Amino acid sequence: MNRTVVVIGGGAAGYFSAINIADKAANVKVVILEKTTKTLSKVKVSGGGRCNVTHACFVPKELSKYYPRGERELLGPFHTFMTGDTIAWFSERGVELKMEDDGRMFPVSNSSQTIIDCFQKEVKRLGIEVQLSTEVQKIQKVDEAFRLMTNHGKLQADYVVLAVGGNSKLKHYQWISELGHTIVNPIPSLFTFNLKKHASNQLMGLALNATVKIVGTKHEEYGPVLFTHWGMSGPVILKLSAKAAQLLFNQSYQFNYEVEWMPNAEELVADLRRSKASAQLANTKIESFPNRFWMYLLTKGNIDSKKRWADLNKLEIEKLIQLLSKDDYTANGKTTFKEEFVTCGGVELKEVQIKTMESKLVENLFFSGEVLNIDGFTGGFNFQAAWTGGFLVADAISEKLATL
Repeated sequence: MNRTVVVIGGGAAGYFSAINIADKAANVKVVILEKTTKTLSKVKVSGGGRCNVTHACFVPKELSKYYPRGERELLGPFHTFMTGDTIAWFSERGVELKMEDDGRMFPVSNSSQTIIDCFQKEVKRLGIEVQLSTEVQKIQKVDEAFRLMTNHGKLQADYVVLAVGGNSKLKHYQWISELGHTIVNPIPSLFTFNLKKHASNQLMGLALNATVKIVGTKHEEYGPVLFTHWGMSGPVILKLSAKAAQLLFNQSYQFNYEVEWMPNAEELVADLRRSKASAQLANTKIESFPNRFWMYLLTKGNIDSKKRWADLNKLEIEKLIQLLSKDDYTANGKTTFKEEFVTCGGVELKEVQIKTMESKLVENLFFSGEVLNIDGFTGGFNFQAAWTGGFLVADAISEKLATL
């Protein structure tokens, strides 16, 4: 007798779960329910439309460190399915991936449509049914099966996979709670730091390597900082936003942070005063700084750019050193990083058997993707968690079906 698996959510985690279930298990009907009119929307926009499929990190313990929530829990699953397995999975289906200098991996086509086409082809090949504009309103466990109430009526399922994403505004957390699960309040995990009407907004598009520290915490990161017309973004800012997500949420995104643009600033300034004593500051910028940025710092410090290095007074020297080593900013709000919208929070991990992604509370109920309290940094890590979770779900369901 055929069994039915209903996967709720037509995103990356839902599709990967459904495809692998149908591929591994015999005598099974797999149905994907998507409440909107489109599937794989996040895949479409990921990586600026190129789809950052995964990250070139091939050691489970190292890979797990990229997850502020889920580091300990994902270590075991990554020993079962991780980066190399993802590359092989797509390659077997005619999609080759390439690695960029920063470790991010994309399809060689540089188009997210390649990944979408791959998934859609597999769905068609395996006979997976996709129902659009179908919103689940409630789930009940009746004897050994599930009864799903949707806006189009009722459905029966032997197994249910929840791959509904992590947006706190979604209604699904209500009926997940009604099944007995605890929900950790979902909040944004990847976002930029807003500096409204700040002088730095004029530097939009510039990127510099720097160390950024959130004042009053141990959160500190080094790497590229990108100026935008609303504040600061880039890998360092996004990584800090993930690490300090709960803290910054609690502070309503009003916080102070410091930027070290140049290490050993005191020695650098002293050397420039010796070697460039007769030169104007405007004509002797620090080599790695764009001219716009150098002039911005001088203006911020109220230092006359026409002054010669030798003519700087003690207060100006101290101010310049401070700007280079501890440049102060006060963030006033956040802006969601639109291509990498991610939340922390979701289903409490203690209530899930991580090796199979099955609920400890409701037999034959599984979770995949951001509905769980797992999130990673930007760079392909959240997709990798989705692929890993989807593969484990498929393994677990196929093993259950094999014993029937």
